[in-house]
Order: sequence, then structure tokens, then C-alpha cells
Amino acid sequence: MKRTNSHQNAHGPSGGRVPAEDRATPKWRPRQRTLKSFQAEFDFSLKAICTRMLERHRDTIRTQKPHVAVAKLMPIIQTTLTLANRKGFHSMSLRDLATESGLSMGALYTYFDTKDTLLMMILGEVSSAVSEALGSPPEGFADNPAERLHWLLETHIYLTEVMQPWFVFAYMEAKAFPKEGREKATKSELLTEKMIADALADGVESGLFSVGDVEFTASLIKPLLQDWYVKRSKYRRRGISPEQYVQAVTEFVETAIRCQSEPLPRKRHRANHRSETAAAAAS
Repeated sequence: MKRTNSHQNAHGPSGGRVPAEDRATPKWRPRQRTLKSFQAEFDFSLKAICTRMLERHRDTIRTQKPHVAVAKLMPIIQTTLTLANRKGFHSMSLRDLATESGLSMGALYTYFDTKDTLLMMILGEVSSAVSEALGSPPEGFADNPAERLHWLLETHIYLTEVMQPWFVFAYMEAKAFPKEGREKATKSELLTEKMIADALADGVESGLFSVGDVEFTASLIKPLLQDWYVKRSKYRRRGISPEQYVQAVTEFVETAIRCQSEPLPRKRHRANHRSETAAAAAS
């Protein structure tokens, strides 16, 4: 069944507006999760992230007792993200970090040897969170590109909502990172784009989507996801919830790629693809 256009669906046969609660939900659309349900699936609290950070950097962190190490890491990371947002990571000195976090310089060096090491520890957790949250779609989504794409967009928005300071840090500070840091941040961003592009490619192959260039389209979708955490205050002022943003972005993307509940007839699908290719060449 072909997806019903949302604008047309808002009106009855006589042209009168149908109440929102009476409109049928498209059968192809998966049930939207809430931010709470996402948080029940994944623990990306500061304590949980610092616990994982300790496990990954046992060779760098010299404090032996895990509960002590995590308790100290939490203010170090929180203060780093706050200072970076206020004055920039490049401009932040370790003395600034010590003063603001309430720890001595000696205590800081117990957890990292250089500022660049601290940077890579933070970026490593951002990359790991992306892989953990987006890398394993629910069972059955692998064979359903429409549901997988919806799930990817939804999950990314919820992930960046709960880890907003981390993602803002990685996005805003990227230009000032040393080469290794820039490469790690870029790799994480490209990983997200590849997941989206793979879902688009599978949808085109099965006749569910109409997309001329899946990689380019994925790169156009990514800024919609970034806007949520980079310009969070704008949406907060407008009273937009994470769930509302998920709905708006997924509907926008699905409309743009002409998401269908069933494959288009093969002949028509190919004709559409040829016309899009010709239009792209003409432009």
C-alpha cells in the first residue's frame, strides 16, 4: 500500500478537515519510542559513562579503587565539558580545570597525563555511545529499511538528548582538536552517515525509497540530527520536546525519500529513477 500524503490525509472526501485523532496511522510507520523508553534501554548517565571510561583506560588511570576513580572522574568530565562550552577546550588550562572541579593538579594527573589524553578519553566515549546505541537495530529491522531508518533517526536524537554536552563538545571543538582528535570525531560522524546511507540503499534496492544518491542524501539528513543538540536552546524556547522533534524529522525525511509501505511496481520505480537521474544531469 502506498504511503498516504500527510497533507491529503488531513482532509476527508468532501475536503473538510478530519480531526487529528481520527486520522489513521500509516501501517508502515513503527511505533515511536519515547525518551523515557530509550533511557530504559541504554544507560548513558554521567556515572555509567565514567564507569566505562575507567574500564577502557585502566592503563592511564592510576587510582585502584573503582568507586573512588568514578567519583573523581565525574567532576573532571563534567567540569571539562562546562569549561569547553564556556571558553573553549583549547583555551581551558589544566589549572582552570583543577580550580573549577575542586581537585588538585596532582589529582588530575592521576587520571590522565596530558590534556590531549583527556580529550581522546571524552571523544572515545562519544564514538562508543554511537556504536552501542545505533549499531544493533532491533531484530527484524535488518530486513525492513523503512523501520530501520526511522529507528536510526529516532535513536540518534534520543542519544544526543541524553548526552547533549558530549556531542556539543565534539561538534563545536573539532576545529581546535589535534589531528588524532579530528580524525576520531570525523570517523564517528561518518559512521552515522554510513548507517543512514546503508538503510537508504536497502530501501532503494527493495523499491521502498526513491533516492538518487544515497551517500549524499545521508549527508543532508545528518545536519537535521545535529541541529537538535547544537541549537537545543532554540527548540527549548519553542517548547519542542524530543518526541516532537523525532516525529517532525522522521516525517520530513520519509516524505523526501518517498517512503512506501510496499515496493513500487518495478517498471514505475525504474522510470522514476531514470527521470531523477536525467534531472540531476540537467541541473
